[in-house]
Amino acid sequence: MTTNTPALAAKPLRPLKGVRILSLALNLPGPAALMRCHAMGATCVKLEPPQGDPMGAYNPKAYAALHAGMKITSADLKTEKGQKALHKELTRADVLLTSFRPSALKKLGLEWKTLRKQYPQLSVVAIVGAPGTRADEPGHDLTYLAENGLVTGLDLPPTLYADMGGSLMASEGVLQARLHQLQKGKGTYQEVALSDAAGYLALPRSWGLTTPGAAVGGGHAGYRVYPCKDGRVALAALEPHFAAALGAEAGLRQSGLLAMFAPEAHTAIAAFLAGKTRQQLDALATSKDIPLYTLA
Repeated sequence: MTTNTPALAAKPLRPLKGVRILSLALNLPGPAALMRCHAMGATCVKLEPPQGDPMGAYNPKAYAALHAGMKITSADLKTEKGQKALHKELTRADVLLTSFRPSALKKLGLEWKTLRKQYPQLSVVAIVGAPGTRADEPGHDLTYLAENGLVTGLDLPPTLYADMGGSLMASEGVLQARLHQLQKGKGTYQEVALSDAAGYLALPRSWGLTTPGAAVGGGHAGYRVYPCKDGRVALAALEPHFAAALGAEAGLRQSGLLAMFAPEAHTAIAAFLAGKTRQQLDALATSKDIPLYTLA
């Protein structure tokens, strides 16, 4: 007699439990970073301007998802009352998360050299558009993607890669800051640039991995998007054993790495897929262990 024991779900780690984060960051990158920190156990407090976060006006659904379970308060940091509220929170915070330009932080008395004197234990993670001397330049996700060669043609990218990549770097920065606090007993300052996040995402392209004709840039016949009988198929049969299984189904005599770059391989695989429905291809993926995903 045998019993089937269900797989145990991994218990989520909460490395930021007990850490208090104060965020002044608006729109997407900062709140997305704060959302991840909250998921890692941090106590998250956000101080918004009286008019609120613009995200709350132009996409309430996104705003609600980003701020679930967090304490949101309001203060005008340009007033004495607002400054008092801010510094009350800073006395209790372990990490301050910002997304203002350096010039704006200076006007608000939130430069690192000032904060370091007032709150030696406090760490700051500052999200900016571009690094260093360019930090005061205006820009957004689209401009940083364009700067790094990630905007092709006139179509907008399907998601906000630089913003979301920057949010990951910012949450990573919070973890680094906390580790530094535990090791050194004092706070640290880190700058996270969205243009750097876009540059990091663009590294495969800069290495030539995704440029036209490269292995994952359309050159390999097993790694492309093809039309099928009733939709499309994202095919990712890149490794030799996947390519061999695909080649056998498509009637290719050879299916080694170099063979998959040959024009005849592209022609044969395109013809094979064009004659199959999505349902047939889904079944093929399961029976022959071929990585693919069909699309309407």
